[in-house]
Order: sequence, then structure tokens, then C-alpha cells
Amino acid sequence: MTAPTLTPGAAAGSALTDAVGDLLAQLERQPHGQVSTSVYETGRLVADAPWVDGHPRRLAYLLAEQGADGSWGPAGGYALVPTVSAVEALLASLVRADPLDSAGPDRSEIVAAAIRGLAALDRRLGDGAAMPDTPAADLIVPALTARIDALLVELGGADALPGAPGALLRVDRRRVDAVNALLASGRPVPSKLLHAYEVLGPAAAVRDDVTPIDGAVGASPAATAAWLGHRGYQDQAARSYLDAVVARHGGPVPCCTPITVFERSWTLATLARVGVPVRPGAQLVAELIAALGPDGAATGPGLPADADTTSTVLYALARLGHPVDPASLLRYDLGSHFCTWRGEDGQSVTTNAHVLETLGWHARHTSDGADRYAARVTSLAGWLRDVQQPDGLWVDRWHASPYYATCCAVSALAGYAPSETADAAIDRAVDRVLATQRDDGGWGRWSTTVEETAYAVQILLGSGRPIRPEVTAAVCRALGQLRDERSDHPPLWHDKDLYAPILIVRAAVIAARKLAHAAVPTNNQALPLARGVEPTRA
Repeated sequence: MTAPTLTPGAAAGSALTDAVGDLLAQLERQPHGQVSTSVYETGRLVADAPWVDGHPRRLAYLLAEQGADGSWGPAGGYALVPTVSAVEALLASLVRADPLDSAGPDRSEIVAAAIRGLAALDRRLGDGAAMPDTPAADLIVPALTARIDALLVELGGADALPGAPGALLRVDRRRVDAVNALLASGRPVPSKLLHAYEVLGPAAAVRDDVTPIDGAVGASPAATAAWLGHRGYQDQAARSYLDAVVARHGGPVPCCTPITVFERSWTLATLARVGVPVRPGAQLVAELIAALGPDGAATGPGLPADADTTSTVLYALARLGHPVDPASLLRYDLGSHFCTWRGEDGQSVTTNAHVLETLGWHARHTSDGADRYAARVTSLAGWLRDVQQPDGLWVDRWHASPYYATCCAVSALAGYAPSETADAAIDRAVDRVLATQRDDGGWGRWSTTVEETAYAVQILLGSGRPIRPEVTAAVCRALGQLRDERSDHPPLWHDKDLYAPILIVRAAVIAARKLAHAAVPTNNQALPLARGVEPTRA
């Protein structure tokens, strides 16, 4: 039999089906998750664990990632954490006089990079660079600047590093001092601190209540390496965890691994939200259900459960036909909005958008859901509307791009908020997205990225509002960006350092392609101007 000829629309649909199938296969084949490497985390292994295989490659990675101005990382405050980590790591290597081989840089290259990095760090601290709203930044920067000053003394300062500052400016240490006092008191260590165990200092070294889970401390290679160093490198499970992470990434390491629950729930929720048919295996579904405890679900082993991961797991399971009672989310209800975890400093737009979707789904689809959750859904939608920025976008503490936060907010409002609450806010968001499209057809905070373009297209087409001609034109201009098959997405997600969760980003691009395929005309057919792509309310 001759294979059928595909029309352009059918070909696009077939390509999407193949992409989804490959994505699901990778979720099951690589359960630890796929995530970009981190300058910050790699620097901590260079400083604290040169004995782990791949040390020369990690040094070479740090030098390769250094920017033209001597710093590491993206623009603004986001450069502070990776830069202070890389500088301290290079100085530690020089003090130890690490033996080097052909896989790594020579000593003169390390000296030159350290001098440039010190100058960049000194400028940033002197200019009063804002501390980024990333996990543990207020612990990391003061802890590592103090270590840098001590290492400069050991090296002999200007004699060894001509042109480098003799000492860095003092950084606010109040949070570090408070944490050290807590550790010294013998009180329980909050689990959220374990992800940054590597900067907790000597008081952490004598705590016997810090133990690895599945070989990892706080789901962090850096935290695990520091913990091992405090215990004579004797824990075999922790050593095996580090060896496996290094082997997967070729030497450099990511900030958080494994990310099994996070990756699977976000990927499946992203696809289901726009109506992409997904049928993961029974074991994957069972493992997601098993990740839910009395407090909900955590991103990785050793991390605290949180409302963001919990709500996304619950939403994904509901959309897959396996709803679980969302009562665990109520532990995070502050009345006005939901915290990501108890004691959170600040608030998260995307956490609350995900909670809104989850409670909204249960209010609509479960027998007693309306009685239990409908009023809370309405009030939470009002909170989400009220924190919209004056320019029409939303911003969030878990992602550097406003397009991600806006995509989450618009999807939740369009799917589950009363129209009188949602419509004006969504229209303002759509107008702002249209106004910020770049000349190359994409969107991005610093420059065009495929990921941010995918979020922008989802905002334009997943809003439930009638599709205006200018929306269609903007999406057509964006199609070239959405066809980009690159896998090296720029890091935009917040951890100790910015990172990219590769499969989650791929899912966002697939979702945008699906919406564009449904909305943009093919074969020169006219698109009905009043037709909207409704958010899937299944």
C-alpha cells in the first residue's frame, strides 16, 4: 500500500505526535531528569571536592564560561552568585596548587581568569549590585566573599595576583550569622537549608541529623560533596551519587538532581493544559501518585514539599484521569494567597497560578469540589489579577522571564477564573506581549529565546479570547523560532544559579506549536477572525 500524502497541516500534526512520543520516552528512560550544568555548582565541586573524577574538566568549564567582562552568568544581579563561586573555586585551586593535566587549563590561565573574575566581582559589589531573588543567595554571597578574602591572604594578595583587589567589600552577613546561630544551638535544621549545605560553615559539620537521601544531601552535588568532606569521604552512597552525576554531565554538574517529580509533572501538565494527548506508562503515573505525601510533593529527595510541585503533580494527575484529593495544598494557604512553603520570604505568582488550576479543576470536576474549593478559587483568581504588573505582565521568583510567569497566570485565569475577574487582565497581557515582539519574530527578556517565544505564543493563543488579526500576524512571525530544534536552551529558571530543565522547555515549545497549528491558517485558507483557541477545560 502506498503511504498517504500528508497535507502541511497533517505533516505538522504528525511531527507533534512524534515529538510528544519522544518526550514521554525520555521521561521514562532518564528518570533523574535532564537539566543544564551550573557554574555555581561546578565551582563548589572545584573548591570542595577536587578528588571527584573530572576535576580538570570542571576547571576548563569554568574558564570557558567566563564572560568578556570577567564575570560569569547573565546580566545584572544574576551574575553575582556564579561569579563569586567561580572566583573562590579558582583561588582555592591556586592555593592547593592542584596537579593539572591536558584535560584542564594551566596555572597561568587560572591566574588570569581569577584576576579578571576578582575585578568583575569587586566592580559588582562596589556598584551595589542587587542580590538576586534566587535560593540561598543571601547565604552564598557573604559566605564565599569571606572565603575569597581568606584565600587572597594565603596567596599573598597583589604579589601573586597583580592588579587584583586585596580584599572584597563587606557583604551583609546577618542571615549567615542567624543560620550559624541556629546550627550551633542544636535546633533542627530546616530541610530547605540543606540544598545550600555547602555554605553553612563549620557549625554544619558537627550536625549528625543531616543525612543523605538516596545518596544526596538536599538533591545537590555541592551540598553532598561538602557533607562528604565533613565526614572523611566515607559514605559510599554519597560518593556513588556524585560519581553518577559527574558521569552524566561529563565533569560539570547541575544545581539540582534528580528532578524526577518536577520534570515529569511540569512536562505532563504543560502538554495536557493545551489538549495534547499524553499517555504515560502506568509506572510513571504510579510514581507520581507515590510522590504525594501528607505535605504534598517535593522537587527532589531531601528537599521540602512545596505548593508549586504539589499543585503541578495534582493537576497533571487530574488531567491524565487519575485525580488525587488536593487537601494537602491547604497546608500552604495563607488566606490571601498560597506560600510556596511555610516561612517563605516573598510570594510566587506561578505557585499561585498552579494552585488556582488545581483547585479550579477539582471545583469543576469532583463531586464535592465546588463546595470545598469554588470560593477559594474565586478569591485566589482575584489575588492573581491584583499582582499583575502595570505593564500587563507578571513576574515571579522562580523564573527570570516575565513571559513564563505571564503564561502561567494567563493559563490559570483563562481556564478557571470568572470572566469578570480574568478578561481585562488577560487582554492587558496579550497587548503587552504583542508590543514586545522582537524583529526576528521571537520574544525574550535579554534576547530572543525559543523558550520565551513558546510562552508568548501560549499567552496569545491560549487565553480563550477571540483571536485578533494582529495576534495571527504575530504568531506567523514567530513560527520560525518555534521550529528551532536546539537543545542548548539558555538558563532562565531559578535555583542557586539559573538553569534550564531541558524536557520541560521542550514541552513548552511543543505546546506552543500545537496551539499555533490549530490557529494559524495553512494552504492559504483564511482564519475566522472571531475564532479563539479555548483553554482545555476537561
